[in-house]
Amino acid sequence: MHMLTIGAFAKASRLSPKALRLYDELELLRPARVDPDTGYRYYTTGQLEQARLVAWLRRLGMPLARIREVCALDPAAAATEIRAYWARVEAETAVRRDLAAFLVDQLSQTPEMSRKDTTMLELRYAAHSDRGRVRPENQDTAYAGGRLLAVADGFGPAGAPASGAAVEALRFLDTEEVPAGDVLNLLDEAVRGANDAVRDAAGGAGDSGGAGTTLTALVWTGSRLALVHIGDSRAYLLRDGALFLITHDHTVVQSMIDEGRLTAEEAVAHPQRALLLKALPGATAPDAELRLHDAHPGDRYLLCSDGLSTVVPEPRVRALLTETPSPADTVLALVAEANGAGGPDNVSCVVADVVER
Repeated sequence: MHMLTIGAFAKASRLSPKALRLYDELELLRPARVDPDTGYRYYTTGQLEQARLVAWLRRLGMPLARIREVCALDPAAAATEIRAYWARVEAETAVRRDLAAFLVDQLSQTPEMSRKDTTMLELRYAAHSDRGRVRPENQDTAYAGGRLLAVADGFGPAGAPASGAAVEALRFLDTEEVPAGDVLNLLDEAVRGANDAVRDAAGGAGDSGGAGTTLTALVWTGSRLALVHIGDSRAYLLRDGALFLITHDHTVVQSMIDEGRLTAEEAVAHPQRALLLKALPGATAPDAELRLHDAHPGDRYLLCSDGLSTVVPEPRVRALLTETPSPADTVLALVAEANGAGGPDNVSCVVADVVER
């Protein structure tokens, strides 16, 4: 078997000798032989493929612990893991991109421009929540105000108190004017308070009895909407006739779709489609999605529990949002549509239009 010195192997694999020694210590890329007297490392040409894979994955920014897992898999499984990793990177990058764009815009504006933005637009809104046709009680909470829009979908024996506590913990945001530059920090603090409130409502620390809630909310700053999202309630944006889903479901099934192990069509009938990966209360600080959205005149936002999104197809949701003029009529039409499809779950909707004053 042809052996390469560490220097020759480093040159062929484009990994430095220092990196190779580190990967040996981490059991990520072990040498084929180590001289017992000198401690000098030797590699085989057959290890070049794995070394190049390690180098490529490092260029992607993948952590070493994750690379070790990928390298232990067969090629097909490794490809699935890399796809899943990159999907998460893109999602995280999108959040940071939105924040960077917001900061650039904020820092580029003069005070006069900022004042103009905050006086140009306002929200017109409505909320409606319904028990549905099957469930014995309504565990959803929906809220719409001049600055706060929120939907929470409770679950478990104390689901209704849990969803109510989550929304109530954010209600102060509806009575205070929130500067755009501070809104994400304020939302992060608010959702931490909501986490504690839900834990108390669900039975106390360490004994929630399997109860909890999702939470999806938008906070209006006068020219932008700040989103907080955890769970599988959803937020949609209707802009120029096109409907965009602006949240990502925190569910087992959605993670399987992201990783390429399940198609969207297969997910509809999957037995774990309602199993959440994230919800309130969390064991530690809640890992909520936080992001900013610029508001345009004519935009229409929809927040809904999965009692709507799982039974009413998106094309039909888009049609109802497009055809029904007022937010109040629209939320009633959406709830009626879900109930007309069997109403298997509680259904809650908030609709808000961005309009010029």
